[in-house]
Amino acid sequence: MSGAAAHARLTGVTRVYAGPTHVHALGPLDLDVARGEFLAVVGPSGCGKSTLLDVLAGLAAPSSGEAWFEDRRIAGTVPDGIGVVFQEDASFPWLTVADNVAFGLRRAGLDGAEIRRRVEDALGFMGLGEFARAYPAQLSGGMRQRVCIARTLVLAPRFILLDEPFGALDQQTRLLMGDELLRLWRRTGATVLLITHALDEAAMLADRVGVMSARPGRFIAFVPTGWPRDRDSRVVSAPEFGALTAQLWSHLRPESLRAMGQARA
Repeated sequence: MSGAAAHARLTGVTRVYAGPTHVHALGPLDLDVARGEFLAVVGPSGCGKSTLLDVLAGLAAPSSGEAWFEDRRIAGTVPDGIGVVFQEDASFPWLTVADNVAFGLRRAGLDGAEIRRRVEDALGFMGLGEFARAYPAQLSGGMRQRVCIARTLVLAPRFILLDEPFGALDQQTRLLMGDELLRLWRRTGATVLLITHALDEAAMLADRVGVMSARPGRFIAFVPTGWPRDRDSRVVSAPEFGALTAQLWSHLRPESLRAMGQARA
């Protein structure tokens, strides 16, 4: 892999699902994600956004091409240093909040004192300290998603992949969770890649937004947002915000129409 500035890279990646209904889901595409960047990816339904994330996470192998993270080829397993947060509530209902957050650390064999230190720090940062002994069923949807993010945070990932993590939340909660995510990004210095169907979410959170085509998904545009690093949800009231989301939609609208045509075919 060449180009030391790229923290993660896809080169010529495709993903084809063989079988009775042969589906060319993704690519070929190339992608460089810079170290410390916050990149959002948007695209029509069914364009391969989640497949792209799965390839970067080592959860799916590309049919052709290569995926790299920190000069190491991604092959078959989630590489050390990568953390993944999905849209679905992935908390364990039989464990307390603290035990949910500690789960990965215990599997990694860390000693008890270090686990307690990391869990207390993550819970405090995510505003969950007073709920350490609660169970997921006692929490709101937004709080359960904070638990999932905290469980990733304690592992100190250098590259955080998020697959529509706030998709099931109401608009106000999504904005506030976006603020939490930006605080986490600034605090850790991690590289972040966010998959989202919401143009406003992408425009608010990202340094750069990649727009994908209808299936097979390829990148058709990369749009820089121009926001300062210390941004938060108040940017949605900036005059530039509407123009930015309009620019994203101008790229995405024809691809969404094409995807609807594919779905009817």
